[in-house]
Amino acid sequence: MLCGVKFCGGCNPRFERGEVLKKLKEHFAGRVDFMYAEEEAVYDILLIIGGCTNCCASYCEYEAKKGNIMLWDPDHVERVVHELEHILLSAADDRQELV
Repeated sequence: MLCGVKFCGGCNPRFERGEVLKKLKEHFAGRVDFMYAEEEAVYDILLIIGGCTNCCASYCEYEAKKGNIMLWDPDHVERVVHELEHILLSAADDRQELV
């Protein structure tokens, strides 16, 4: 699964946003490819990482087939893991139905 990652501008970060992405990459190694979002690419999911409660990162210029996940607090990591696991499971079920 391809996950585009969009960071906020970092004007008022309350946590180390890069460390959160590192943890997610470690958890999903070999199952989710995380890459910095680019406007011309199409992603399965877009992860928007904001550094504070404003989570002001613009993301309307990106395309994600399965929607967006927003994270603006390190306490959200568990929720994001759960959401990504659910998407992976759904994708596996879809592939199984095709066989």
